[in-house]
Parts: sequence; structure tokens; C-alpha cells
Amino acid sequence: METGVEPEDLGQDPEYAGRLEYHGDKKNGHNLRITDLREKDSATYKFRFITDQTGGRYYGDPGVTLSVTALQVKVTPTRSATSKTLTCSTTCTLTGSPTYIWYKNGQSLYWPTSQQYTFWTSETESYSCAVKGHEDLHSPAVCVQGQSCNRVTYTKRRICVLKDSTVDISCTYLGYKSTTSTFWFRSVKSTPEGLTRDPGYAGRVKYTDKKTWRNEGSSILRISGLREEDSAEYRFTFKTNNFEWGHSFPGTTLSVTGNTTLYDTTVYH
Repeated sequence: METGVEPEDLGQDPEYAGRLEYHGDKKNGHNLRITDLREKDSATYKFRFITDQTGGRYYGDPGVTLSVTALQVKVTPTRSATSKTLTCSTTCTLTGSPTYIWYKNGQSLYWPTSQQYTFWTSETESYSCAVKGHEDLHSPAVCVQGQSCNRVTYTKRRICVLKDSTVDISCTYLGYKSTTSTFWFRSVKSTPEGLTRDPGYAGRVKYTDKKTWRNEGSSILRISGLREEDSAEYRFTFKTNNFEWGHSFPGTTLSVTGNTTLYDTTVYH
């Protein structure tokens, strides 16, 4: 807020379009819900109400300060030369007591579920972490020893496109040894199967792989003639002679929507 300047209602701010819900009444108070949070949403938020009296405009101080953070894996040496401690780090303390999920080489681990994890190191391994219930917001996979471990990095976590259009979903990957094969699949499949072999995508799927080195490259999945039933999470995997990237590592979530008229989607209760 600036002195002498009328504060702007968040519902009128295009940066928050489609991401706000107001819930409230005189009995239960008022709540603001912001979805699809971004780091630039970090700010102090204040509630304001206006009465029918002259000068009857009020707001509450100091407001609520929101900090939006991203997860990052930090690697710390231990006293042992063969082990290290990983921390699923944030720039602020997360609300509540979150349960953590750890991924080793793209495969989720049943243990541990804490913010820290100590393990025996291997130069081939990469690790990533997420908060349970928000697995799609996992940290980038990092090497714990050197820079030539197995890992996959998706260009975008979420994509929304129109029905009947074409979409490109992409990632980069690095294998500790030379890769022998790659493919994309839908996460809902109990047994991962390449989309090019799925009859539901016949004639609509194309892979474009580009190797920048024998064990490093990028891959693009192109799906054309999109249907609403194509809405799903898409994951990439690669193989070497004795390794396959884990199938449980979250990929890119695609939402296919019909061509509808858009309105102000802020919800008021």
C-alpha cells in the first residue's frame, strides 16, 4: 500500500487471474485462497472492507506475510569419506509438519520420510525430494558426487492446451553410461509402455531425440490432434546397458481443455 493511493483488489490484478478464491461471511470471517503459487507471489497480504459511512474504509495491519519457496537438495559431507547427508531445503519453514518423499535415480524410496537423509555415496546416483501430496513440485535431481550422474530434467511441470491442437513436451537427460534406448509413457500405466505402441495415440505421437554426447541428450514428445482424454502426466525414461531411470519420478502434467469462452474466474462466497 502507498500513502494516498487506493489499494488494488487482487481480483482485478491480471497476475492473479484464475488463481483466486474468496471465502467468507460475517459469522465465519474471510479467507483468501491462491492456487498455482509462484515465487513472485511472496508478499504481505491485507484484508480491507468498506462501509456505507463517510471515510469508512478499513484494513488490518500488519497483514499476513506469505513466502513461496522452491525445494532444493543440499549435499553435506559427513565424517565418513563414503557417506553424505542430503537436506530437502527451503528458503522458509514450511507450514505444518510435512512428510518428505525422496527419489533415487528417478525411483521413489519408501524410507526416509524426513527432511534429511544420510547414505553411502555412489558417483552414478542422483537424488530429488518432494513434499507428500505435492509430488509434482519436486526439487531438481542433483548429483551427489561429481556431475555425471543419472538424471532427467523436465522443461515444464504443467502445460494447458486446447483440444485438437498440438503440444511439445520436452526434457533433458544425462546417463552415467551410454544410453541404449529412450521412450515416453503415461504415468497411469501400471507397466510403463512407450506411447508409440499405445493404440490410443496411433498416428498422433512423435519423438525427437537429440544426443549432445553419447550419454547426454534432449527429448521432445509431440502429440497432435489432442483429445481431452489425453490429459495426463507424461514421463520420460532411458536405459543404459545395466540401468533404467526410475518410473515414479514425476514428469509433466498435460491438461487438454475445450474451446470455451473465458470469464473472470475469481470465486466469491
